[in-house]
Amino acid sequence: MTETRIELPGSQHPAPPNLQPVGPVPKDEPITVSVYLKDRSGDPLLDGSEAQFHSRASLRKVREQHHADDLAAIRTFAEDHGLEVRHADPARRLVQLRGNAADLEKAFGTQLHRYEHHGQICRGRSGALHIPADIADKVDAVLGLDTTPIATPKFVPHRGPTPPAGFLPTGVASLYGFGDLDASGQCIAIVELGGGYIVADNQAAFEAMGLPVPEIVPIGVDGAANNPDDGSGANGEVALDIQIAGGVARGAKIAVYFAPNTSQGFVDAISQAVHDDSNKPSAISISWGSPEANWSGQALKAMNSALKDAATLGVTVTAASGDALATDGEADGKAHVDYPSSDPYVLGCGGTRIEATGNHLTGEIVWKSNGGGTGGGVSNLFPLPTYQTSVGVPKPTAPSGGRGVPDVAGDADPDSGYRIVLGGQTGLIGGTSAVAPLWAGIVVGLNARRAKPLGFLHANLYANAAAFRDITSGDNKSGTIGFSAGPGWDACTGLGSPAATLRELLKSAE
Repeated sequence: MTETRIELPGSQHPAPPNLQPVGPVPKDEPITVSVYLKDRSGDPLLDGSEAQFHSRASLRKVREQHHADDLAAIRTFAEDHGLEVRHADPARRLVQLRGNAADLEKAFGTQLHRYEHHGQICRGRSGALHIPADIADKVDAVLGLDTTPIATPKFVPHRGPTPPAGFLPTGVASLYGFGDLDASGQCIAIVELGGGYIVADNQAAFEAMGLPVPEIVPIGVDGAANNPDDGSGANGEVALDIQIAGGVARGAKIAVYFAPNTSQGFVDAISQAVHDDSNKPSAISISWGSPEANWSGQALKAMNSALKDAATLGVTVTAASGDALATDGEADGKAHVDYPSSDPYVLGCGGTRIEATGNHLTGEIVWKSNGGGTGGGVSNLFPLPTYQTSVGVPKPTAPSGGRGVPDVAGDADPDSGYRIVLGGQTGLIGGTSAVAPLWAGIVVGLNARRAKPLGFLHANLYANAAAFRDITSGDNKSGTIGFSAGPGWDACTGLGSPAATLRELLKSAE
């Protein structure tokens, strides 16, 4: 009997652009794919309906009951196609299957090819995936067949010949009124898609800040690990994230999730951090991303579902809005926003330039220098969420869009950058990559004083815009494409940068 197959929605995929094809994938190459089960839970946190919050244990119990049939169907599918179930986690809606390339090609109705990317070989495919009709209503995504890079880090080293003094991460926190946060007992998750850290760098950095080195836990995802010798050029990102997060949230544990730079690795890392029963992060900092147009529909579904899980579990997720102004580095003459900062469950973080005299912040404008500047604009994929309906987000260029980016901002200009120790040397680094760990550090520092974590705090922030430092000067235009800052929310710096008054607002918002 012929098996009826259906196209998996969102799995349509072009051949990798600008990569050199080097032939088919060997038929015996072992591959592990991540199958994400259908998310049927709706969006109560976005549409204003009643939302149900869970502990990790209670969510796991609910998912085990709701997805028992789905898991059984995937196990049968795997057995019928010669695939091994390597891991199944109903709480994450995740089943990982392993098999050789030939069996996976048959199982998912595709052909895999090899491509060269900066001297590295990756897998790619074109067209859609096709799955049996009896599991079509149970699957949102099949990730891992394609291993082309999905994201770039959003850090920018200072490029001038005579760099200014810059600021220690603790100094920036103090300027914003958050220099005394004791986050003992809390954990910040940091997602990295390349690079690694050097113990001696962290020792020197925290000594310069007058702080003990925090507990730093490296966690490997999908075979990746802390590897400062991987040639990715991402060590600066890792150092920036750890040193800012640890400098702002004193005493917090830092859990660093190292994953491959693929859509599978990115989604799996966030999902693993969200559901980590051991480290239990209350905030996740993400400094990697790429324009929305780079993402397949199925990868977006899986990522959005993991981020919604974070909100449901009371975990705040912060993400850099990008360093390439309103085009997000695209050359098509249009505005773009960076994902995952454009996801409505994420606190999108834009960039500013600060000026200070002594311990006092004397000026702050939109970051636009050193060949880059803060990303920001309007999503073409996610509709306007309820929490943004009254802030005047510009109209999207696609009818499906409307979500404004960013939500908040902070110091990101390399000219007012952070003094970071990298490879034994202290240098200035900026970029919106700095703002995501800054805000994650503030969140966990405040969580340490609260009975319940801040979690999905968007509605509360937007209802209290006066609690921010409003940034009204500057723009993120690339040529004529982009936006200008102004009173209230704008598509450069969102509601603004953190202010000491925000502390009292979030203290009373339990």
